[in-house]
Amino acid sequence: MRKLDTKTIVVASHNAGKIAEIADLIGPLGFSAKSAAELNFAEPDETGTTFEENAAIKALASARASGLPSLSDDSGLVIDALDGAPGVYTANWAERADGSRDFPMAMEKVEKALAEKGATTTEQRTARFVSVLCLAWPDGHTELFRGEVEGHIVWPPRGTSGFGYDPVFKPEGHDTTFGEMTAQQKHGWKPGDRQALSHRARAFKLFVETCLEA
Repeated sequence: MRKLDTKTIVVASHNAGKIAEIADLIGPLGFSAKSAAELNFAEPDETGTTFEENAAIKALASARASGLPSLSDDSGLVIDALDGAPGVYTANWAERADGSRDFPMAMEKVEKALAEKGATTTEQRTARFVSVLCLAWPDGHTELFRGEVEGHIVWPPRGTSGFGYDPVFKPEGHDTTFGEMTAQQKHGWKPGDRQALSHRARAFKLFVETCLEA
């Protein structure tokens, strides 16, 4: 495992929601970071078939373009009744013909697909959010960190916080969806905390323990 010996990195993302969550997580650690969006880097084609492959594609593209270590996230919603869909294509389910993303539409697609499968009970609507963080260096070295949180799909959507599919995902052991949680409740985590809730915070915890702590 390679340790990160700089506090200057690039957040390899063009997704405003992800950028905000990663900024919340790295901010207390004293990082100076700009996103790939801020730096006007082109978005690489995500041609991988796993979260790990797509995370590496994004992190390596920003690392090579900037000459700095870069941290990316590839994440998605995995629904058991849909054989793992939308999975790595989670964002694609929200795409409109004009290239924009419509997540209320995507959540309706999920609900329709579950209805077609006859998945109406909580036990039939199990799902998990998966996040893979990739830390990449300009020389091509990468470190990968995977976080998952179990839960199930609810309908109708609940809450207006978060982004993406958060309003239809209720994590195991909680009475509220990610869309009903504050940012601190969903992904707030700092070194020393024993637990992290969200998939991204769990992956970030592994990143800190592996690449930052002595």
